[in-house]
Amino acid sequence: MMRPFANDAVKAAFEAFPPDSYAMALTLRDLIFSVAWDTPEVGQIEETLKWGQPSYLTPETKSGSTLRIGVPKQGGAALFAHCATDIIATYASTFPGTDQIEGNRAVIFTTAHDIVPMRLRLLIYHALTYHL
Repeated sequence: MMRPFANDAVKAAFEAFPPDSYAMALTLRDLIFSVAWDTPEVGQIEETLKWGQPSYLTPETKSGSTLRIGVPKQGGAALFAHCATDIIATYASTFPGTDQIEGNRAVIFTTAHDIVPMRLRLLIYHALTYHL
């Protein structure tokens, strides 16, 4: 069952994604909420827009760094982390050569098969607990 959107602006941002990107973005969204649910120390997740992209913050505990979901120029979907953190670099070094990495800012998914929940849960956990 899909979690309701936080507000109409976030819902509209998702609905503006191309169909294939939309499905992948919803998978990433579900993973973020799932990891947050399994990690009580992050507190409530806030779903909002930053730079026009669905974004996930930990305002209650301030435990994490913002994650964003977007559509990269080449299509597909991407999970973005703040570029001044080591979240993407740590993920890339933990799983070398397994995903398409864009610098220190994103993991890019060309198809739904590229989204491997067990690996991505570690990246999301790292982001949501970055300041702990």
